Amino acid sequence: MTTELVLLLGIYAYIILGVFLGDLGPLATFKKSGPRLAARIERNISIGNKFITSDGKTTRWQAPGGP
Repeated sequence: MTTELVLLLGIYAYIILGVFLGDLGPLATFKKSGPRLAARIERNISIGNKFITSDGKTTRWQAPGGP
């Protein structure tokens, strides 16, 4: 019962903030910054930014093997 109450209050607060804040609300902020965040994540994954092995060393790019 407590979980449902917390979820309902969270959704209610999110909707009310969106109504009162308008363009400054959480949904508008995500629409503006979401694509930028996705591009940064994609870039970091594609170049292997800060991937650390279990012994604490950073990973290095290796050419794929094959014919």
